Amino acid sequence: MDVAATRERDRRRRLRRLMFVLAPLALWMWWRIFTGNPLSPGLPDLPADVIFWLPGIALVLLLAIVFLAPMLGAGRSPHTIYLPEQIEVGFDDVKGLGSVLSEVRHTLEVFLNHARFRDEMGGSPRRGVLFEGPPGTGKTHIAKAMAKEAGVPFLYVSSTAFQSMWYGATARKIRTYFRHLRKVARREGGAIGFIEEIDAIGIARGALAMAPSGGSVVNSTIASGTGGVVNELLIQMQSFDEPTRKDRVRNALIRGLNRFLPTHRQFKTAASSYANILLIGATNRADSLDPALMRPGRFDRVLHFGLPGREDRRDLVKHFLASKSHTPDLDAADAIDELAAATMGYTPASLERLFDEALLQALRDNRGELTREDVRNAQLEVEIGLPNPVDYSVEERLTIATHEAGHAVMAYVAGAGRRLELLSIVKRRESLGLLAHRDVEERFTQRASEMKAMLKIAFGGMVAEEVFFGESGTGPAADLAAATKLAVDMVGSYGLGDTPTSFRAADGGALGGDFVAQVLSDPKARKAVDRILADAKFDTTRILADHRYLVDALRAALLEREELDGEAILAVLRAAESEALAGNKALIDLRSRDPRIIEISPEHTRNRSDDPDRNT
Repeated sequence: MDVAATRERDRRRRLRRLMFVLAPLALWMWWRIFTGNPLSPGLPDLPADVIFWLPGIALVLLLAIVFLAPMLGAGRSPHTIYLPEQIEVGFDDVKGLGSVLSEVRHTLEVFLNHARFRDEMGGSPRRGVLFEGPPGTGKTHIAKAMAKEAGVPFLYVSSTAFQSMWYGATARKIRTYFRHLRKVARREGGAIGFIEEIDAIGIARGALAMAPSGGSVVNSTIASGTGGVVNELLIQMQSFDEPTRKDRVRNALIRGLNRFLPTHRQFKTAASSYANILLIGATNRADSLDPALMRPGRFDRVLHFGLPGREDRRDLVKHFLASKSHTPDLDAADAIDELAAATMGYTPASLERLFDEALLQALRDNRGELTREDVRNAQLEVEIGLPNPVDYSVEERLTIATHEAGHAVMAYVAGAGRRLELLSIVKRRESLGLLAHRDVEERFTQRASEMKAMLKIAFGGMVAEEVFFGESGTGPAADLAAATKLAVDMVGSYGLGDTPTSFRAADGGALGGDFVAQVLSDPKARKAVDRILADAKFDTTRILADHRYLVDALRAALLEREELDGEAILAVLRAAESEALAGNKALIDLRSRDPRIIEISPEHTRNRSDDPDRNT
């Protein structure tokens, strides 16, 4: 590889240089020995008057250090250098990145064989790669793996570490960092630089000045300072092949000598050597970066680190379980598939945290291995919060149980493709009770009917209170907020209102304002939102009135046990259906008019019409 060949040449050059430096010293020492005047350890003999002044000189030097050190250190590069042997992460430890890992391998291959790609094939190796994606998706992890696999130093720095209270010190730190990067790359045959959260120093120039209060003197100063930092970063990303200090001195001497020589006898100046550098920037706000950073020659390639899919999560689960103490049943294929399905939306970092929390669950019970139940409880605590039981009054306990049972029944009847996971009346965070449910299969899109079903589930608690008590209270506040936001998206984003016009097209995605307020401020859009919500509540009221017996059964089970898992919820609902089918002829007659309510079959499965939102 070109990196290894360059490193070997530099090693031999350093040995020759060291030999030339040490040879005269060794000859002098041997000459002293042969002449009978060998060197002896100890302090030199100083005159008495010099010794008298030593404390004062030391004090002056100390004061000079105290005053000058902060200013001298203000321009020091804040990076941390990791040698390959200090990095424990390799490509074998990188899981859940799919095609991104393949592209990273290809980039690293070009980095290691840069001379062949540049000199023989005529290409320009990538000098900058941008990793962008949500936090915890493995950007820093894979950058370290690249340095480990390449066998070159890894210069890590957080972009906030460049910032300084001294004027101009931020730009000076950036220059020092890139100078160290070039120096290490030439000495070791290559180097990988990694700037964490690069948006802190690479934000688009003028972005602060365009803010609502950008006209103030303070913001104008900040904006101009930010622009200067971005300019310095842009310049440094074009200076990877800047000549070294030694080359500049030698070329200056040659140019001075050439002034006295005729043209045909002048010496040629030395060209700067190639610095094999790969700069990686990481951010979760790629849209805020200055466009000049993204042009070819700077960040030549942008790799998006998205949330892992189901197959990637399965690999991650296997990888994390391999290093965690767990019961053997978790190694079964169905257990791994279940964990992968239950963690949709998890990043690799959040998955690792989930297993660590599960281990803490086992530790609390003085067990040495985590179980499926530990993982389930840890997931509830991470996503919903720790249980915080409170003493409800009898009336309030009944209201909360009715409210949550209404949500669950609507998810069971109208929520096609929903998996019920937990029903609880135990307080967690700000929630007095909860229904945890998710898609049975991993989905990336939703149909209009599915969004309307989600609206009905949201109204289930409020309508259940009205059906059983004649009125609702403060409990549905969060449900109504979620339902309103979903209805606003249906009208303003998905074209499911009275007009297919998108409100997001008008404001570039509503990044600068409140999208919900924008849609609701439009009279026609507000009318469409109100209609969607009113229709959802009307259908929910009709369905819950027809399925009151299911709410009754779930409410009774909740009052008795406080929490029901998915299997327990289904068992209660199916038992209630069986009792209704066995002894309530009126319900069977009702089914003949509306086939959505229930189907008489040995499995007691529910049947929905082709249009679950059709009013009767």
